[in-house]
Amino acid sequence: MTAQPSLEAGATGESQVRQAGRDFLLTFYATLRNLKIYPIENEQVQKSLDELSNGAAALHTANPELEIKLVGELIFINGTRLRVDLNNYASFSYVLNMFRQADIGVMFVDEQVQRKEWQVFASLVLASATDPPSDDKLHDLQQRMKQGGVNHILVEPPPDELEMPDEVEQKERAKRTYERSLTATRDVANGARMGKTVSVKKVKRAVQDIVDQVLNNEVTLVGLTTLRDYDDYTFTHSVNVCIFSVSVGKRLGLTKLQLYDLGMGAFLHDMGKARVPIEILGKVGKLTPEEWAAIQLHPALGAAALFGFRGYGDVPFRPMICAYEHHIKIPDLSGYPKSIRPRQLSVYSNLIHVCDVFDAATSQRVYTHRPPLTPDQILQELWNDHDRLGVDPVCVKALINLLGVYPVGTCVVLDMYEVAVVHGANPDAAQIHRPMIRLIFNSDGARTDGELIDLTDTNPDGSYKRTIIKVVDPAKYGITVSDYFV
Repeated sequence: MTAQPSLEAGATGESQVRQAGRDFLLTFYATLRNLKIYPIENEQVQKSLDELSNGAAALHTANPELEIKLVGELIFINGTRLRVDLNNYASFSYVLNMFRQADIGVMFVDEQVQRKEWQVFASLVLASATDPPSDDKLHDLQQRMKQGGVNHILVEPPPDELEMPDEVEQKERAKRTYERSLTATRDVANGARMGKTVSVKKVKRAVQDIVDQVLNNEVTLVGLTTLRDYDDYTFTHSVNVCIFSVSVGKRLGLTKLQLYDLGMGAFLHDMGKARVPIEILGKVGKLTPEEWAAIQLHPALGAAALFGFRGYGDVPFRPMICAYEHHIKIPDLSGYPKSIRPRQLSVYSNLIHVCDVFDAATSQRVYTHRPPLTPDQILQELWNDHDRLGVDPVCVKALINLLGVYPVGTCVVLDMYEVAVVHGANPDAAQIHRPMIRLIFNSDGARTDGELIDLTDTNPDGSYKRTIIKVVDPAKYGITVSDYFV
C-alpha cells in the first residue's frame, strides 16, 4: 500500500520556490527597515543581512540566477508568483513600494553575489526611493551600484506591458476587494468605538465591490474567507459573513439592489461590538456571567449605532433590523435580545444568522476554548440540528448548495492517499459530493503545486479516478489553506 503523506514530506518545485521566496522577501523587508532605523554596525542590521544572504543562497540551490519581477501588485520569483496573506501583506507592500519608488521592475541576482553587495544594494535602494522623481532615477541607481562594487545584482525598469493570466487577474481583483473591505470595517468600527462621526460611504463602496465580485467570480472571493486572522477576528468575520450572505442571496435569486441591502446588513451586523469594552472582547478564556451579558447587548447597541450614522438616511432600514435580529432564533424567538412581543424575523436576518454561525464556528476566538470546527462539521450540525440552533433550514440548504458538502478550504484525504484542499463546489449540483480540489500531496507523499482537479473525472471504465474518504485537520500536514486562494 502507498504510504500516506505526512508532515515530513518535503516541498518541491514551485512550492519550494514559493516558500523560500516568501522568506527571502520578508528578510529583505527586515533589512530595509533596520537600515532605515539603525546604523550599519548595529547588531540587528548585521543579523538581517546574514539572513538575506542565506535566503538568496537557498533560492540559488534550485536556480543559479535569481529573478524577482514586479507585475502590477504581484511579485514573481523565478516565474513563480508569491502568495500573500494577512500576516505578510504589509511587509510585501513595503518592498513593492520601495522598488517602485526606485523605478525597479526586475532584479537579477547571480549566485556569486556577496554579503557586502547586499549591504550596499539595500542602502542604495533606500536612498534612491527618497530621491525626487526623475527620468534618470534607475540609471543613477545602476551607476551607484557599479561604483559600490555591486556586480552580481542587476536591476531593470518595469516591463512595458504587464499582462496577467485571467486566473491571476481574478485573484488579484478579489484580493483587493477583500483588503478594501477589511480596511472599511476596521475604520468604521474604530470610529464608532472612539465616538467619532462615522461616514458609511466606505462601507457602501466595499459592499458594492463584494456584490460585483460575487456576481462575476464568486468562487475566488469565497476562497478568501479561508484567511483566518486570530487577532483581527472581529473585522475578518464581518467581511466573511458579508461574502457568504451575498453569495447565498445570489443563489436565492435576490436582485442586485437586494444584494446591496443584504450586504450592508451582513457587513454591519456586529457593529454593536464597537460599544462593548475591548477588555471583554479580547479576554482570553471563559467570560463571566456579567461579561457575557455585555456581549449579549451588542445586537441592540448595533441597531442604535447604525441609526446614528450621520442620520438614519445614510443606512437603509433593513441593515438596522439585521443588526438587531441576527442572534434571535426561530421559531420561538429565543436567543438575544429577548423579544417583548411576537415578530416575524427578516429573511435577511435569518440568512445572516446562518452565515454568522458558520464563520464563527470555523474560526478561533479568544474567549472560547473550543477549537474551531471543520467546515463540513458545522454544515452537518447546522443541517441536523437547525431546530436546536434556531436557524432557518432553507437558508442552511442554500449555504450548503453554495459551499457543497465539502466547503471551500476543507482539507481531505483521497482514496489513493493523496491530500487535497477543496477549491469550490462542483458546478453540477448533482455532484455535490465531488467538489473541485487542489492537490497538495500526491500518493508518494510529495508536495505538489496545487493542481486543480475535478473529482467527477472518470477512468475509461466509467469509475471515478479519485474519491474523498475522509476530512482531516490541515495542520496535521503542515498546510496553510489560505495559501491556495491568495
